[in-house]
Amino acid sequence: MMGAGLWIATKKIDYTWRWNRVPQYFAYVDESNVPAPYDARVVSLTRAGGTTKVKLAGESGEEGVFEVDNDSLRVSENEDLFQGDYLGSTSEWRAGPLSVGLWNTLWISAVSSVIGMIIGLVTGLCRISNNATLRSLSVAYIELIRGTPLLVQIFIFYFFLGTVLDISRIIAGISALAIFAGAYVAEIIRAGIQSIPKGQMEAARSLGMNVSQAMIHIILPQAFKRTLPPLAGQFISLIKDSSLVSVIAITDLTKSGREVITSTFATFEIWFVVAFLYLMLTSVLSQVISWVERRLSISD
Repeated sequence: MMGAGLWIATKKIDYTWRWNRVPQYFAYVDESNVPAPYDARVVSLTRAGGTTKVKLAGESGEEGVFEVDNDSLRVSENEDLFQGDYLGSTSEWRAGPLSVGLWNTLWISAVSSVIGMIIGLVTGLCRISNNATLRSLSVAYIELIRGTPLLVQIFIFYFFLGTVLDISRIIAGISALAIFAGAYVAEIIRAGIQSIPKGQMEAARSLGMNVSQAMIHIILPQAFKRTLPPLAGQFISLIKDSSLVSVIAITDLTKSGREVITSTFATFEIWFVVAFLYLMLTSVLSQVISWVERRLSISD
């Protein structure tokens, strides 16, 4: 039904689908012309596989060897060349804008998730601390971050902190995502720890463990198993939220898609591909978390 509705809608606006253009934005062959760097004479041409080595002898005694593709060769032996004349060209595969954007989204999300997990763990422990100062600071941080939009936080980090502290847009974007995720992870960690019966801590203390040892070896491993599903949901949301860093000119998947659309006007094709790539990332993460859950459930 969705496919039929989409087909009817595009027919009404007379839209022409150009799916054949999409693959080149993942990978393409880049051809670069190789010019003569000085006035010279072609001394020899040596073929080696799919390339030809062109040896030049300059009028002032310079010598150089340049490689070009066989089918692009434009010179012959003993030919006189002027500076800037093309010897031929070379071609190599390069990653397209969608591949670059996908990679940037992946590593930005991964780094933000790791930092956010650390922030959330520390803040969650402070949230249940007996120290009133730590508890108050953690509550203030959580309420402040959860009570303001991520987009606004990204703007503050980039335009205000980025200017004052002279940090790059990448650092500003990762910091905003990590601090945003940390506030939600903190509440998940707090809920997970408090869901463990108090008798677990009392039993650990009766065995001679101090509070830190009991928390690390007894409480947190149990809490981790219980918080794994909500943590997975938070990190999946972070992957999607990372698209907001495109507003500060970070070339993630969303910004790469917009740039491709600007040059091709293939609006529907590119946005569908971008949506599919986000779905692929979140689906893989979901499957990994499910596998970890099954492995941890063996001990239950």
